[in-house]
Amino acid sequence: MNERIQQLLNQITELEDDLRTALNEQQSTIFFQIKGKRVEFEKSMKDTHKRLKRNFFTWLVTNRPQNLITGPIIYAMIIPLVITDIFITFYQFTCFPIYGIKKVRRADYIIYDRQQLHYLNFIEKFHCTYCAYGSGMIAYISEIVARTEQYFCPIKHARKILGTHSRYARFIDYGDAEHYQERLEEYRRALNKEK
Repeated sequence: MNERIQQLLNQITELEDDLRTALNEQQSTIFFQIKGKRVEFEKSMKDTHKRLKRNFFTWLVTNRPQNLITGPIIYAMIIPLVITDIFITFYQFTCFPIYGIKKVRRADYIIYDRQQLHYLNFIEKFHCTYCAYGSGMIAYISEIVARTEQYFCPIKHARKILGTHSRYARFIDYGDAEHYQERLEEYRRALNKEK
């Protein structure tokens, strides 16, 4: 990878970190504070949330009918998600120590905090729980697979692909045989030093 590209990637990483920090600071200072695993809203905000909450029957009558009709299809996806969760977690816990790869923390990807929003009724909170699990699980799986790819084959593709993981941009250029072996070991050592 040439020096200019490496410099740009480092700048992007720094900017993404700064943006995440700024967004977290803005949110927590305006509406709420995070105390351990608990999110605490100011009293006036909590009162506003409760006032804006739609009760179950109002929600049921005003909800779009296609949402109710497709609900069973959507929630049936929990079965492959849970099965994949079990297998990918088993894979990580058995193989990552052998390879010297630091394990991915589930708690960094699957976060259930929307239940503390008082403006959601119990059905909306249930939906939020499902979505938090589903999207968090996909991100968790993606990171496990990304670390696996970094260990075994950290090589970019010849064709442009959409939706690459955060590690991909730093992978070895396609066709760069000269640096492959030394860079492969460098990538593997880096996996053991993850945060």
